[in-house]
Amino acid sequence: MPPFTKEANASKSRNEETQSSIVATDAEVSFFGTDSYEKSGTTEEIISKSTEKTVENEILKLKNSFIEETGIPPWGLVAILIVVGVIVLGICFCCIRRCCRKRRSKDGKKGLKGAVDLKSVQLLGSTYKDKVQPDMEELTDNAEEPDEAESKQSEVKLGKLQYKLEYDFNSNSLAVTVIQAEELPALDMGGTSDPYVKVYLLPDKKKKFETKVHRKTLNPIFNETFTFKGVPYADAMNKTLVFAIFDFDRFSKHDQIGEVKVPLCQIDLAQTIEEWRELQSVEGEGGQDNKLGDICFSLRYVPTAGKLTVVILEAKNLKKMDVGGLSDPYVKIALMQNGKRLKKKKTSIKKCTLNPYYNESFTFEVPFEQIQKVQLVVTVVDYDRIGTSEPIGKVVLGYNASGTELRHWSDMLASPRRPIAQWHTLKDPEDGDKKD
Repeated sequence: MPPFTKEANASKSRNEETQSSIVATDAEVSFFGTDSYEKSGTTEEIISKSTEKTVENEILKLKNSFIEETGIPPWGLVAILIVVGVIVLGICFCCIRRCCRKRRSKDGKKGLKGAVDLKSVQLLGSTYKDKVQPDMEELTDNAEEPDEAESKQSEVKLGKLQYKLEYDFNSNSLAVTVIQAEELPALDMGGTSDPYVKVYLLPDKKKKFETKVHRKTLNPIFNETFTFKGVPYADAMNKTLVFAIFDFDRFSKHDQIGEVKVPLCQIDLAQTIEEWRELQSVEGEGGQDNKLGDICFSLRYVPTAGKLTVVILEAKNLKKMDVGGLSDPYVKIALMQNGKRLKKKKTSIKKCTLNPYYNESFTFEVPFEQIQKVQLVVTVVDYDRIGTSEPIGKVVLGYNASGTELRHWSDMLASPRRPIAQWHTLKDPEDGDKKD
């Protein structure tokens, strides 16, 4: 056979093979469909899809066999799987939460190395409270209606007070015992009062004593004795002993319930006097112990940082210092220790007012070791541009404080990091405070 004949036959066989492959491809397209073939693309993808179908069929067979063996319906199987998943998630959540708590506690312990234990601060505050009032509870802000109370004082009896007087001629001292009070009027909304008694001598008022506050009672039993020393008998005849009963309120002015005045010239001091007296209403400002005015401020102490924050809020009914019947008051805050002034700060000056509003904050650095040894002196001063600024009155808190001042200080220590606000009655300033 000639060579060209062999080549012709070879090319013919190649064409036939090509046509057969084309025919096979067309057959595949017609079998799977044109759209599916275009989406699946290659032959490998078609094989993978067939493998997935085989796996799905195996899973369905296993599921059906499991259902037939256990007798659990399909919805029951789904519910079991959901419950198991929830349990697993809960366990994971608990583990994560416990780890976070451990980390926080470790960080807290690291950060509190060398810090002050807050329990010791609260214990210190409770010891201050025991000094003032052993069974004192934290007072709440009770709304009051002083106008109605004052109008009813003339109609309703104000109660009565029992006291005892003993004069020592050898030491020239007068011992005054406040025993109890009965049938006091209710000045709080709850139908009770928080009474305490102030004891002082007129006309000088140099020495004043206060009893403890008795919580929510109209029949308080005080049984507290106070001694006025250095009162010669001749001078005592010119003095009047005053028992002033007040209703304590932390966030507003203390309302005076009534008073008992005992002129010492009308009694026999050679013998012990024990008697009951009816409380009398207070007329005008003569018997009031607030002629200098009242001031409200808050105290906040953070023992870990050693910071004492004083916020001067407002003052009321200040004494008239100017010719026009007004004053230009500002407040001076001094931190004292052993009679020495450590730091001093001032508020702004409020012109021509007897009821200034400040709301100004001041911070002092006082380590916890020193908080029991310092005094905080808050003085209201009348500003004078020409002459010397003259103090109107002051409040002393902290070391050696007493009465409401000691109570405020102890509440601050018993509640660290929490601001404690309270009203205070201004007291006569000493000569050393007259210079600014």
